[in-house]
Amino acid sequence: VEDQRARWERKRSRTAKELLETEYKYLEQLDLLLSYFITILKAKRTLKPAVLETIFGPLESLYSASHVLSLHLEKGNLGLGLENFCQSLNIYGHYAENLEQANKTLKEQVRRNKSFRQFKKLQETRPQFQGRELEDLLPLPLQRLHQYKHFFRDLMENTSPDTTEYQKLAKTVKSICEVSHWVQDIFDKRENSLQLLRVQKLLKGQKTQVLTPGRWYIREGWLLVVPSKREELKRRMFFLFSDILIAAKPCHPLHPLNSNKLSCQAVYPLHQCSVDKVFGHTRSQGGLLSLSFPHKTLLLMSSNQQEINDWYQSLTAAVR
Repeated sequence: VEDQRARWERKRSRTAKELLETEYKYLEQLDLLLSYFITILKAKRTLKPAVLETIFGPLESLYSASHVLSLHLEKGNLGLGLENFCQSLNIYGHYAENLEQANKTLKEQVRRNKSFRQFKKLQETRPQFQGRELEDLLPLPLQRLHQYKHFFRDLMENTSPDTTEYQKLAKTVKSICEVSHWVQDIFDKRENSLQLLRVQKLLKGQKTQVLTPGRWYIREGWLLVVPSKREELKRRMFFLFSDILIAAKPCHPLHPLNSNKLSCQAVYPLHQCSVDKVFGHTRSQGGLLSLSFPHKTLLLMSSNQQEINDWYQSLTAAVR
């Protein structure tokens, strides 16, 4: 037991030391933003207060929280440091919510505001920035949040479970995980919106409404449609979403406007769909899927066995 406790203590000391060292580096990087951008921009009024707030968000609050944490870590007051830190964790979620708009506003100001553009370029050439641009520094708090999760988990695993410090570490890890899920959800929704927008732009015309609240993009790819009569196989692009399956074909290559677009052929709702493998259970070349809808059956084929399996799994998951 004594040996185990000694091992825990050694690992714990190493982790605490590394946490403090990386916290100093993180504070240095945040200080670059505060000293060389926020403070000077406020004094010079190069940007309107609302624009400044949009670009940098609650960065000053993040710096304060981190500074307080570092002071507690220096003195070895981990328990007290954790209590204060937990109260400021939600700021990271709000920072993540604001980041997309921050980047948009920053790009807009660089393009339109000549004095800000020159100021930004001048500050970024200073040796303290080591060749990094403002855009490289803005995501730092979210990268640090990810590091916190690992540091505090390691500390918890190397702390005796019957101590009050362990309880505080467990509470901190739980809070960090909750905020991390919140941040990840923000990024997932953002990525999904971009995918929906991309597919919408790929399809000719506006008849097919891809951008719908609550819809999630899943996958896309070329599959062969097996016709009911003795006709040739038709190669179609399929887009699978959480509620519908879209079949599309390429527009004519010589079309003056839509040569690189796709023409929507059909939209299949998934709420009354059933999916079966007709063949493709073995390691033969490719396979065939049968999609049954109330008034239609769709046979989809691929010569690639793995592809047909992947589509089967995606479709059954989406239908379920």
